[in-house]
Amino acid sequence: MAIEVFNRYENKYLLGTESYLKLYNELLEYMEPDEYNKQHEYYSITNLYYDTPHDSLIRSSLAKPKYKEKLRIRAYGIPTGDTKVYLEIKKKVFGLVNKRRTSLKLNEAYDFVASGIEPEFKSYMNKQVIEEIKYMLTRYDLQPKLYLSYDRKAMFCKNNRDLRITFDTNIRCRRYDLKMEHGVYGEELLEPGQWLMEVKAEKTIPVWLAKMLSEHQMYRTSFSKYGNEYKKMLKNSKAERESVLYA
Repeated sequence: MAIEVFNRYENKYLLGTESYLKLYNELLEYMEPDEYNKQHEYYSITNLYYDTPHDSLIRSSLAKPKYKEKLRIRAYGIPTGDTKVYLEIKKKVFGLVNKRRTSLKLNEAYDFVASGIEPEFKSYMNKQVIEEIKYMLTRYDLQPKLYLSYDRKAMFCKNNRDLRITFDTNIRCRRYDLKMEHGVYGEELLEPGQWLMEVKAEKTIPVWLAKMLSEHQMYRTSFSKYGNEYKKMLKNSKAERESVLYA
């Protein structure tokens, strides 16, 4: 049975390449690359986010409510229709991130969200998570809205697997051609040479990490990949309207 449930706090930081390299090398004293990065320098994560026709979920999220939720398909690399992916609900309640996901084949995930009809149960699925997603689909009229991919380096603490740090770069997004199997391309979300670091922990971070972040003058930032893409889209749309108006 494929079920993954996460409950953790996530703190985010924006870094330049020089700061990333210095911090990453220091972290290797306490942390080690995860299994994907032991085989490759980076691995690619691709996502398809769903929202209502009027973008209700992301607009609500940007208002910083005490509770927010989103639905997405996540794959590692470029999937095909028969590739197993994750269909997941990600919630945030008072700062605590809860993620519940189940394995599905990509075409099964597409069909499930489009129709609201749960797929025929198979051993790699999780019935409980499917029921939760089915209920969410009755509450919202969801449709594919945003493709988003990035290259990731991830690390786990050597003596505490609950502590995980990820570094994401080359964040690409598009609001057209919303098929995950069509490949990794789109508009860059970060400036060249920027990295998004996320510190993920079930409880408080260890003293050594807090000291290291302080020494490197790392300060937490509020950065949602989907949220920042949406704000960038609105800004670009406003600029386009003004250019037409004053042309």
